[in-house]
Amino acid sequence: MTTLQRKKDSPIAHLTPEDIEQLGIELDAIRDEVIASRGENDAKYIRRMIAIQRRLELGSRVVLLFSIFPPAWLVGTAGLSVAKILDNMEVGHNILHGQWDWMRDPKIHSSTWEWDSATPAEQWKHSHNELHHTYTNVVGKDNDLGYGIMRVDEDQPWTPAYLGQPFYNFVNAVFFEYGIAAYDLELGRNLKSKKRRRSPEFKARLKQVRRKIGKQMLKDYVVHPALSGPSFLHTMAANFTANIIRNLWTHSVIMCGHFPNGVETFERMSIEGETRGEWYLRQMLGSANISGSKLLHIMTGNLSHQIEHHLFPDLPSNRYQEIAPKVRALFEKYDLKYVTGPMPKQVASAWAKIIRLSLPNRGPASVRPPRKKLDPENLPAPRWQRAQPKAS
Repeated sequence: MTTLQRKKDSPIAHLTPEDIEQLGIELDAIRDEVIASRGENDAKYIRRMIAIQRRLELGSRVVLLFSIFPPAWLVGTAGLSVAKILDNMEVGHNILHGQWDWMRDPKIHSSTWEWDSATPAEQWKHSHNELHHTYTNVVGKDNDLGYGIMRVDEDQPWTPAYLGQPFYNFVNAVFFEYGIAAYDLELGRNLKSKKRRRSPEFKARLKQVRRKIGKQMLKDYVVHPALSGPSFLHTMAANFTANIIRNLWTHSVIMCGHFPNGVETFERMSIEGETRGEWYLRQMLGSANISGSKLLHIMTGNLSHQIEHHLFPDLPSNRYQEIAPKVRALFEKYDLKYVTGPMPKQVASAWAKIIRLSLPNRGPASVRPPRKKLDPENLPAPRWQRAQPKAS
């Protein structure tokens, strides 16, 4: 794995600038078609999903009132785990993307929705919607790419600290909601300097996260267990287990979307002057899908269609499966690789990459000459498409 700009054989070398812009026009047409057809069926879908999630959570919490009995503990924990996954993935994630804002329903709107997670919705929308989706897979700009703690590309200098990368990633997976809260705060960057630590903006955001975590802890580890009476400790353990299962599942889905083999990364300078067609192309090359059943798609929040989601993050999630064949046809038309596979394969591929990049480069990558300071008079083309011929 290396950034697309430093690959010996570029997967887009055959595309002209005109091809890329035409690709953008064709993708815009797919998006416009869905927007024009949004309607009651889509509204019914999200309302039905919210109802299912809330009933499942309520029913599971009622069962856990009797969690002192092992069968009740197992059933309640399983149900609560699924309810929390649905809340984060198919409901919360997609509502906070503004996918349902067109309904004009104040109860199902990105500006009012709050979810069952340690990170406040407002902070997540900034770090995810505005930053991650703008700088998808750009090394040094996209914090979702390695969450700021991992080496995700062979071109990144290796240090012994990266030997612990598989362990860091596992801990991040287990407590994923808190990891997301930390990176939404840009905790590493803000704690490095005294000035940043003491800034009113950072203090306000940190207070907001603490308040949100406090509410989550109170709900899952005090109020609900207390209502269970003699089942207090059993219910507390059930809530903790459900949170861990939700975190592991969510982390796996996110890993499958941007880490498997075949997914490209990009250099920071490469997106300067990026056109709409180039942005679309970067989303196509920087994302991967998961193949599976309709139930799998729902449980992943339709991020099993990560490619379609990154192309059209504000379209209703229930429409991704519908447009996926059209998007895949464009991959074939423009001779691009559509990265997809079953979830076990994609998870294994992502973990293999994380383990491999925790070690020093081997083979041809290990003998690459060090990067040299660029000559201002001989800079490479700033865009990551093929360099256009210079005018005579």
